[in-house]
Amino acid sequence: MTQTRLEPGDTAPDFTLPDARGEQVALKDLRGRRVILYFYPAAMTPGCTKQACDFRDSLDALAAAGFAVLGVSKDSPARLAKFAERDALTFPLLSDPDLEVHKAYGAHGEKTMYGRTTVGVLRSTFVIDAEGRVEKALYNVKATGHVARLRKDLDLA
Repeated sequence: MTQTRLEPGDTAPDFTLPDARGEQVALKDLRGRRVILYFYPAAMTPGCTKQACDFRDSLDALAAAGFAVLGVSKDSPARLAKFAERDALTFPLLSDPDLEVHKAYGAHGEKTMYGRTTVGVLRSTFVIDAEGRVEKALYNVKATGHVARLRKDLDLA
C-alpha cells in the first residue's frame, strides 16, 4: 500500500472540517499564523488523552509564539465535544469521519501494532507556516513526550 507523505516545503492540503460544536474550521482561514495540526486515532483513549492534555497545557506558550493548534480524528463532533468537555480542551478538535484529510496528509495507512500490520490512523503532527507550507511533517509520533519534544524543536522549551 503506497501512501503519500508530506515533506517540509510542500503546500499543506487545504480542508474545511466541523469542530466539536459543528462549526466549520478551514485551514485557509488561519493563513498568517503558524498552525500545529495533529492527527490522533480516537478521542478519550489513554494515549490520545495524554497528547491532547499536553497540547492543552502548552497552549499558552504556543499561542504566545503565534501558533494555532488543531486536533483531527475520525470521531463525530458529539464525541469530540464530550472529549473537550471532559478534559477541558480549549483548542479546536476537528471531525474527519471519512478520513479524507487524514489521507491527504499521509496520516492514515499501514502501521504495525503489537507485531501485526494493520491499516489505521498514524499519529502524526504537522507544523504549517503562515503561508500554508509544511515546516515539519512528523509521522508515527508517540503520544507521551511528543508535545515537549515539539516545543523543543520549535525553540519553545
